[in-house]
Amino acid sequence: MMTLLLSPNAQWVLLSTLILGMASGMIGCLAYWKRQSLMSDALSHAALPGVVIAFALIGTKFLPVIIAGAAVSALIGALLIQWIRSSSRIKEDTAMGIILSVFFGLGIMLLTIVNRTASGNQSGLDGFIFGQAASMTRQDVYVMLFLALIVMLVVFIAFKEWKLFLFDADFAKGLGMSNRLMNGVYLAVLVLVIVIGIQAVGVILMAALLIIPAVSARYWTHSFKWMIILSALFGGGAGMLGTMISTLGKGWPTGPFIVVASSAFFIFSLLFGAQKGLLIKALQLRTQKKQLIRPWNAQVKLEKGD
Repeated sequence: MMTLLLSPNAQWVLLSTLILGMASGMIGCLAYWKRQSLMSDALSHAALPGVVIAFALIGTKFLPVIIAGAAVSALIGALLIQWIRSSSRIKEDTAMGIILSVFFGLGIMLLTIVNRTASGNQSGLDGFIFGQAASMTRQDVYVMLFLALIVMLVVFIAFKEWKLFLFDADFAKGLGMSNRLMNGVYLAVLVLVIVIGIQAVGVILMAALLIIPAVSARYWTHSFKWMIILSALFGGGAGMLGTMISTLGKGWPTGPFIVVASSAFFIFSLLFGAQKGLLIKALQLRTQKKQLIRPWNAQVKLEKGD
């Protein structure tokens, strides 16, 4: 009902954040099981210099070129993380923190320089930091939808391969699967979903859209298949809910509301999740205590001769 009250442009934005949330949730599951949740944060920050450099080269905010620049920058960041890890004793999480800080600092420095130019002052590049979904045109939405659907198809078509790659890499290698190829595809889809989402959510908050839905889904199931499905639903639902709430006020940012909506799903899952929710754990603990107390009471009665 509410979608009927939205403007045509807002409806397109709503559709784009729905698909973006679903794609992010699915890729977030891969990052969760690969134990690289911080990688999404590092690469989203690493994409900022590419955004600014791409704009400086063409002089206008043309989304396909901006996405290409962000992708190149994020991929360079990923390669540097792997290089630091392989060529030194620095751990992976430390390398991610280094790349995150250096690239984001470089991006802010370049953004400050570009914003002082005549064209940069009116470019709206600041929206890539916290997201600015309302400024997206229909053409931008088409590009985002196309790329997000590619990401979802990659996860869906290669579902069995992902399962082997994430849970039994040695067995997958024995079957002839290339771990290097799977790592490359994983990195490609992770970068792709990050760079298409930074305009809507921003480089700072994009990691939350990848991590929170996957963690929320983990509280409901032990199945990898259902975790991906639930994570996509949580991500898509957060995208829709956050976008709809942001339309209620003038100038309300879409990205932060999407993250807040995603956090609400997480809190609900944390409390009421069917597998690991706090309420379920409390009930299970109470049941276990009763089962332990009953034999003890029976033994006491037997000793008393009751």
